[in-house]
Amino acid sequence: MACGWFGIQTWIGGGAIFALVGALLGDGGGWWTDAAKFPMLIGSAQPWTLWLSFAVFWAINILVILRGMEAVKRFENWAAPFMIAVFLALLAYMIFQAKGLGPILEQPGKLGWGSEFWAIFPAALMGMIAFWSTLSLNMPDFTRFGRSQREQALGQAIGLPTTMTLFPLVGVLTTSATVIVYGEAIWDPVALAAKLDNPTFIILAMFTLAVATLSTNIAANVVSPAYDFSNLWPSRISFRTGGLITGVIGILIFPWELLANSSLYIFTWLGTYGGATGAIAGVLIADYWLIRRTNLRLRDLYTATGAYRYASGWNWRAVVALLVGIVFAIGGSNGGPFPADGIIPLLKPLAAYSWVVGLLVAGALYYVLAKAVPARETEAA
Repeated sequence: MACGWFGIQTWIGGGAIFALVGALLGDGGGWWTDAAKFPMLIGSAQPWTLWLSFAVFWAINILVILRGMEAVKRFENWAAPFMIAVFLALLAYMIFQAKGLGPILEQPGKLGWGSEFWAIFPAALMGMIAFWSTLSLNMPDFTRFGRSQREQALGQAIGLPTTMTLFPLVGVLTTSATVIVYGEAIWDPVALAAKLDNPTFIILAMFTLAVATLSTNIAANVVSPAYDFSNLWPSRISFRTGGLITGVIGILIFPWELLANSSLYIFTWLGTYGGATGAIAGVLIADYWLIRRTNLRLRDLYTATGAYRYASGWNWRAVVALLVGIVFAIGGSNGGPFPADGIIPLLKPLAAYSWVVGLLVAGALYYVLAKAVPARETEAA
């Protein structure tokens, strides 16, 4: 899933570089933006200059990762405040162009609270939960560097709710302002930056978008899978090699196709993997909070023959609960590449609630199995 997101973010970042170079070239840059189009493996044809921009941005991501976690930390330390400052400046500019906040806030909602709203709300909510579920499951890849529980708690309490409130607010207000200024809602930052009249603003906006995408991509979509691949074969796969593997798989996901179709992106990509991550979260929550009551045997976590080895390294209760949870969560997936009646027609009504279904089914089943057939000390042998 992280590899897929790496590909998506890299494609967006490549688009920012593509637009940035076009802005730098000015009126004489038509050859860049109107370059000959070529297909890439699967999908519609794109200008070769866009493919080149994608490749360059991919290489920048990999170069940062190859320098190790300290380079990632240093990059994030200056990138985050820089992004906040520039995006707030862009919002201020759009508010000025729209003649103040009043006209922006006066715009009525399009759906209200009627049937049209509730028809799309569950799927949209599950999509947003799925969007953040991957990073929430991989949070230990970052908190492991904390020197105390207090550092972990403060870092997440201060860093996540504040930025995750600020950035959506900036995005909503800026998009709303575009309706007044340009007569249409422009939610794509690349498309919005291209509308700016001042070349300096365009270049600054595109550069910031590239930095924002790079910052998000490395922290959210490379660190975790790099560690995962490394853990599969520690003696052969380092953190850097794991990052390179992530980058290659990110290309093979064909991110340009996921972003080309909003239905495919939201309902197929987010909805499907969201159900899987919900099932994973259900097992983790049930095991740590309900079964173990937050008590872990620290030494056994690092012992190959400890209590957590279970049966030859497999906790079959967790595996069964995970698989059943995934089936219930995504079995009803329909539309796009899936059958109109759902993969399993009986489960179609649950598809719009995939993450919650996966969480509850997997968590409840794991709790029942763990209580009914508890792991024995001899099972670890």
